[in-house]
Amino acid sequence: MMRRVTVVAFLVLSVVGLTLSPVASAPSTLQVVDTGVVAQFPASLQFTVSAESPYPVTDVRLLYQMDKMNYATVTSESWASFESSTSVRTSWTWDMRRASLPPGAEITYWWKVRDASGVIVETAPATIAFNDDRHEWQSIESDRVTIFWYYGSDAFARELLNVCDAAVESLAQDIGARVDRRITVYIYQSADDLRQAMVYPQDWTGGVAFTDYGIVALGIGPGNMEWGTRALRHELTHLVVNTLTFSPYGGLPTWLDEGLAMDSEGEPASTFVSVLRQAVESDALISLRTLNGPFSSDTQKAYLSYAQSSSIVHYLLSTYGAESMHELLTLFTRGETVEFALRQSYGKGIEDIEADWRAAVGVKMANA
Repeated sequence: MMRRVTVVAFLVLSVVGLTLSPVASAPSTLQVVDTGVVAQFPASLQFTVSAESPYPVTDVRLLYQMDKMNYATVTSESWASFESSTSVRTSWTWDMRRASLPPGAEITYWWKVRDASGVIVETAPATIAFNDDRHEWQSIESDRVTIFWYYGSDAFARELLNVCDAAVESLAQDIGARVDRRITVYIYQSADDLRQAMVYPQDWTGGVAFTDYGIVALGIGPGNMEWGTRALRHELTHLVVNTLTFSPYGGLPTWLDEGLAMDSEGEPASTFVSVLRQAVESDALISLRTLNGPFSSDTQKAYLSYAQSSSIVHYLLSTYGAESMHELLTLFTRGETVEFALRQSYGKGIEDIEADWRAAVGVKMANA
């Protein structure tokens, strides 16, 4: 579905806080008009501009900033293609196949134009939201979370909002993970609807956390609440934990990131319990050092990786408590290595932590 926004009207694209006049001009006669944005969700954003001058226009570029976590303010530039002339109308298209955006992502942009006389004109900044306008969204919010949904009753949305609030509060109490920014959750009717809102999704995708943007998107229907609430807790944990540990030094070890998200779901699903039991009994567990990195693409190994990660994190929390986990996360924020961070938080390195966990899980399985 196409939608168009110009600088003189508010249409579906939701131009926010637009205060520029239709024409931004310098003391010269170079005139620049921001003629708007055309969005085709989730595929593209097309920004257009026109310029007139007594001298040929020689340079037209779009500058933009994303409303996302960054270590510093980042302004990106993209050059529009055109033939130099005294009258120019051109555009630049953001192809989401190269760098995609989540639903609701906000972009602040402005044009910078130069003519052959050396005069430069910039339009005033405008902010747009890349909304998925293929659905008629409703919204409900609490102090920390806003939920958008288009299928299901108000009671359905309220229940999901309560799950979000409880999950955020639990993370704050259990591991000291708090977020300052607002969390936005998009609830699609099904996993298929969600995948249609993404560029190059995996076939199994049912939920995703866009942690840098403070956005979560899931496919949850009213008849799938049991899975939906677990998935919602899972993705919210990714968002909250990654917000807490955001740093220029790198991310968390995968076992810790996924283990925290799995543990937040509640009791582990029977599938993961069975996979872990079989690995313990056949001495086929994966080393914790291996789980620092990306999980295997092999289905069985991936299941075991998630099962182990959940079990290890649960062991750390139940044995050492929330304070040690919060210290561990804080150390990763400072860029410490896995070995150093574990020793500082738990007094043991990664091999000793793994050995203790293997012993504990073996006893647990034997007594189950």
